[in-house]
Amino acid sequence: MLGIAYCKSAPTTYVLHYKSGKVKREGPGLAFLYYRPTSMVVQVPAASADVPFVFNDTTRDFQDVTIQGQLTYRVVEPKKLAALLDYSVDPAGRYRSDDPTKLEARLVHTAQMLAQQVVGRLTLREALGASDALVQEIVRGLSVAEAVTMLGVQPLGVSILAVRPTPEMARALEAEAREQLQREADESVYARRNAAVEQERIIKESELETELAVEAKQREIRERKMASDIALEEQRGSFLARKVENDKQDADARAYAIAATLRPLKDADWKTLVAASAAGGDPKLMIALAFRELAENATKIGELNMSPDLLRSLITK
Repeated sequence: MLGIAYCKSAPTTYVLHYKSGKVKREGPGLAFLYYRPTSMVVQVPAASADVPFVFNDTTRDFQDVTIQGQLTYRVVEPKKLAALLDYSVDPAGRYRSDDPTKLEARLVHTAQMLAQQVVGRLTLREALGASDALVQEIVRGLSVAEAVTMLGVQPLGVSILAVRPTPEMARALEAEAREQLQREADESVYARRNAAVEQERIIKESELETELAVEAKQREIRERKMASDIALEEQRGSFLARKVENDKQDADARAYAIAATLRPLKDADWKTLVAASAAGGDPKLMIALAFRELAENATKIGELNMSPDLLRSLITK
């Protein structure tokens, strides 16, 4: 109506009201009426914003990697940014140009240049695990990069979500990693088997040592028993020797007694001894001695007559 328009902005939007080429008012969250034919309103978002990015880089060993992440920033000098890019809006609040989209593109391009400096020094394997190094390098580079400071933008943070190789290289790395894991699994199996064999060997050695100890103990017991038997036999031998000596002495004593007893009869005639022993004895013995005397003197006897009664008496018990 009559060229009058109303502008109302959020507290996170920095507003610049130009009239006749000069700044009439500025500040965050302004609300005012202005005359459209002679005024220009610039709205610069001052809130923090997240910019996702995906770009490709080449590693030192000429392998392509895709880096995916997110950049967080905020505008700290809106007037400086408004002087470089067109943030003017129409009465409906729409930007008159596509310059606001260029800010994010410039930030992503700067981040890509900084990431390329890091990735270009690394091999593929190193780059896949270099997320922290990329974050540190990009944050440090953005804070001092002229392309960022001249825009009046402050980087708040960078996060790397993924660093991916090409599908073909990813499959190759997966196959290699799979083979490596398989080898490690096989080594674990071999290690367990070796450990089992080693434990079995230790058990066998322990059993053998136990058997040897038992054998040594049994041998010691047998040796002690043998020594005891030998000592017992030695004692028995000593006892037998002493008994033989005693028996010998006893036999000598008895022989001496018998010899002493028979010494008076040594020189006596046997006939006398027999007659003496037969005195008062059996008549038949006396008759037998008589017959012996007759037999010894048979040459001197002419004729000898014996009655049947005598013979019968000698034969009859």
